[in-house]
Amino acid sequence: MSHHLFLLSPTDTPLYMLTHLSTRSAGSSALPLSSNLPNWSTSAFAGTVAALSGASATGALVSGKTTPAVIGGGQDRHVVQMIANASLDAIEETVRINSGMYLRAADKFNEWTVSAFITPGNMKFVLLHDAKGDDSVKNFFLEVWELYVKTAMNPFYTAHTAIRSSVFDARVRGSAKKYL
Repeated sequence: MSHHLFLLSPTDTPLYMLTHLSTRSAGSSALPLSSNLPNWSTSAFAGTVAALSGASATGALVSGKTTPAVIGGGQDRHVVQMIANASLDAIEETVRINSGMYLRAADKFNEWTVSAFITPGNMKFVLLHDAKGDDSVKNFFLEVWELYVKTAMNPFYTAHTAIRSSVFDARVRGSAKKYL
């Protein structure tokens, strides 16, 4: 099970991205959507087709060897970013209706659920996930928001620029491991 976090500035510029592979089970016994698809493992589009279907890729044939594909990293990274960007309109529409900061399920794409957290400064924290567990996602967002505020208060950080702090990255990864 994987989780993809995006921190976006008020102008929707990506400031930070994280792909977290969780060891927790999704708790779903349903067959993945890829079971209905033909075997595309030898195609150059294997990862994209699997990612768009909401399933994990089986692998790609490279130099006669099958290499495992990881959703969100490498070949499928652009597909995950496309899903997150496509959900921004739904997130902004939900913000107009709901005045809360935490948007539980702002959008859905196949088996991916898009949750969002909007700060008072209009920063958007977008999380793509395939599991339920609203309390853990909300707690994760609150902890990431606290980490972001501490980073933004740093006099050496320029507002709304990419976050390259290794300390921030390590703490966000720790929060993801704790809650997701």
